[in-house]
This record gives sequence, C-alpha cells and structure tokens, in this order.
Amino acid sequence: MIGGTTIKALLGPKWTTWARTVTRGLERPSWGNLRRVKPLSETYGFDRGTPIDRYYVDKFLSARAALICGRILEIQTTDHARRYGTGATVMHTLDINAECHPTYLCDLAAADIVPSGSYDCFLLPNTLCFLRDLEIALRQARRIVRPGGVILATVPTFVPLTPDAPDYWHASADGWRVITDRVWPECDTRVESHGNCLAAAAAMYGIAVEELTAAELDATDPRYPVLVTIECRIR
Repeated sequence: MIGGTTIKALLGPKWTTWARTVTRGLERPSWGNLRRVKPLSETYGFDRGTPIDRYYVDKFLSARAALICGRILEIQTTDHARRYGTGATVMHTLDINAECHPTYLCDLAAADIVPSGSYDCFLLPNTLCFLRDLEIALRQARRIVRPGGVILATVPTFVPLTPDAPDYWHASADGWRVITDRVWPECDTRVESHGNCLAAAAAMYGIAVEELTAAELDATDPRYPVLVTIECRIR
C-alpha cells in the first residue's frame, strides 16, 4: 500500500492540492482574467466607474446628513460638505497643500491656528491613513469641534495603497477602536467595518461599484474590511 506521504511526493504540491480539492468536493477557482499580477484598474476603478470604498463612504455620510450642518470643517476641499451637508452656515477647509487653497494651511497635527470649539462638524473622508502623527492629529480634531458636535471619518483598509503619498495606517475596526478610545476617552464613538471577501477582492483589482450588485456590496464580513467608518460625538 502506498502511504499518503509517498503519494504527495509522487504528485508534488500542485497536483496534491488538485487531488485534495477533487476528492473532498471543494470548489476550485475559475480565474478567468483575474489570474494576473496587475489590477484591472491602476486608479482604484475611477476609470471604470466608482471605486468600491466610495460606495461605503457614500452610505455612511448619507445616513448622517443631519449631522453635517452648521459650521463645517473638511480636509482639503468642501466636496463632501456640499454633497451631504444639510443647513451648513460655514464650510471651511484645512490642508497641508497650498495648491488646494485651504482656509487653514497647516498639518492637522499642528493646527493650533484653528480656534478651539469653532466647528459643529469635522469631516475626515479617507484622511486618517495619511496622518503621520496620528494621535496628535486626532486630539487636535477633538479640540476643534465644539461640545455637541461630531467628527465623521472614513478609513480605507483592503484597498491599494496610494502611490504618490506616504500611506501609514490601515487598521481593522478593532484597531481604530483602540486608537479612538485612547485619544477621545470622553466622547461617544462608534466604529464600524464595511465590506466582504468579494468587495475586498474587487477593490484590490480596481473593479468598480457598478460591476457588482448592492447585495454583494452590502454583505458584511469583518474579516475583509474595505472601509472603516468612525463617528465621534463630542460631549
């Protein structure tokens, strides 16, 4: 009788795996055009449609439109304040890049020029991963927002890294809970994970939202987060 070890040695690892999937009734991958080392899109899917993570950003901010009001501060542009805001009285910006013509030209970690408690809502869409001095920046964000106000942030996780800027932090929801509990201990903070295996694979390949169904995108498996959302209500 030929033992299992001998069979493996005869077949080799590739055919041993093939035999194992067949004999155990396991599904085998049908790669098609996904068997590749380069994505379908080098621009996250922008050239095809809407990037996968933007689907979850849109759902998060749309559901909190009532909180995006009064005096609003946003990183870099006022795009999200204008799209999702309701009853905005002021829309200001903060960024380190002078080409964006921000209201406050500074690093968030060194934003002492922004008065304390001067905004009702601070929008940080897909920003936190680029903040080198993360905890200092988050404490500044807390200082800037008045009691009763809100910080709304989104952070991509299983997506390609940005090629033209340092991209530091892609933590799980549990990781962001540890960080936010440390920097905002007195606030009411809610951290949630969005995405699943298919959505994460699509994001990595640069497949667009329009190429998946809502049911496929809305399925949630915290082991495969495409985006983490953070809602912090200031007491």
